[in-house]
Amino acid sequence: MSRIDVHIDHIVLKGVEPGDRTAMVEGLRTELSSLLANSADRASWARNHRTPVLKLGAMPFTPGPSGGRKFGTQLAGAVARGLKP
Repeated sequence: MSRIDVHIDHIVLKGVEPGDRTAMVEGLRTELSSLLANSADRASWARNHRTPVLKLGAMPFTPGPSGGRKFGTQLAGAVARGLKP
């Protein structure tokens, strides 16, 4: 398998400042790319499936760009775990 496409249509971020959102999305994008590039895990994702809703529960968020990046990284890990069969 040479390619994985992940489409995230909607992320709800209530009460998060715009600058923090930008950092969060960058952290999410960077970490998801890294996690999905792991060839050892790719075999378990080598199936066509849809996950209409992924409920992750409460996750701590620290305001500011570094908090946003950290949150995005944690979110990516949770999404990757949710993709595994």
